[in-house]
Amino acid sequence: MGPIRDVSIDEVKAGLANHSILLVDVREPHEFAAGHIPGAVNVPLSTFDPAGIEAEPGQQVVFSCRSGSRTLKAIAAARAAGFPYDTHYRGSMLEWVAMGEPVEAE
Repeated sequence: MGPIRDVSIDEVKAGLANHSILLVDVREPHEFAAGHIPGAVNVPLSTFDPAGIEAEPGQQVVFSCRSGSRTLKAIAAARAAGFPYDTHYRGSMLEWVAMGEPVEAE
């Protein structure tokens, strides 16, 4: 497995704003529904299938979770399935909320 690329909160915000990032939240559906980063899509780790990630051409897939640890498991699973994903938002929801960024709930 190659290196893991970390993106900062500013990179996530910019990528979401210009649609260059597809933010994939790998938390469970009840966690996602309770509050997530606006623009994120939910692909839960418990039923993770990287083939279900629908990034647009040129979009970078970035994984997010609560604290940044499940993102590493998602990257490992995606790579094992032959997908080249290597990027995560290490700060994930804990940092996002701590920085006062908006949260969307369902």
